[in-house]
Amino acid sequence: MSVLKVEQKNHICQATIHRPESHNAINFAVMDELENLLDELEQDSNIRCFILSGSGQKTFVSGGDLQEFHTIKTAEEAKPMARRMLTILKRIEQLPCWTIAAINGAAYGGGCEMMLAFDFRMAAPGATFGFTQGKFYLPPGWGGLTRLVEKIGRSTALLWLAEAKVVESQTALRHNLIDHITESSDWQDEIWERAQNLTKNDRPFIKNLKEGAMRITQARWKAIEAELDSFAKFWESDLHEERVENFLNRK
Repeated sequence: MSVLKVEQKNHICQATIHRPESHNAINFAVMDELENLLDELEQDSNIRCFILSGSGQKTFVSGGDLQEFHTIKTAEEAKPMARRMLTILKRIEQLPCWTIAAINGAAYGGGCEMMLAFDFRMAAPGATFGFTQGKFYLPPGWGGLTRLVEKIGRSTALLWLAEAKVVESQTALRHNLIDHITESSDWQDEIWERAQNLTKNDRPFIKNLKEGAMRITQARWKAIEAELDSFAKFWESDLHEERVENFLNRK
């Protein structure tokens, strides 16, 4: 069964991560299907907007699948896994079309890192955002630290990460973490309408705007790459192992 449901219509591609039993957590199967989809999106000149959401109403993406990734024990093993996801998010960020993270519910840890790679973040009224990596004695490893500082500023980013903060949509909007809160329960229709408004110009025009907006921040790629080393180091620590074990064995 596919873990990524894809629909294409009117220059828009909408994908939904479909792992409701695991709160739409990212695992290797999700990575596989995202990579395959990105191969298509990078080449398909007809697509002008890409939307990603999670299945159901409760969770956007709950982060990495600790149950599956817990088999990875060393920094040498953790680094390729993190680099693979970092690369996926970099490819999303560099797509020559507009990208929207449609945050239908809770986004935790890596789910927050994922949404930050999108051009626009639009959330349902009940969505929550948890920078909970610290609970597992981990810093962000998918470029989330650099992107979070860009979006909300250094002091707030550090405070939220230090406290493993969970914030509601209104707080996220006030701090520029997200761009819009949908006004009704028909959030999918509202986001689709906004996506249609973004498809008035073709991909060369969209690409020009996106690349131009990145010219002054090229040094950020070095900062994003540097997150891999610290993530891998903390991944193999005894404290990370202990906290994940406690989480997986909770009653």
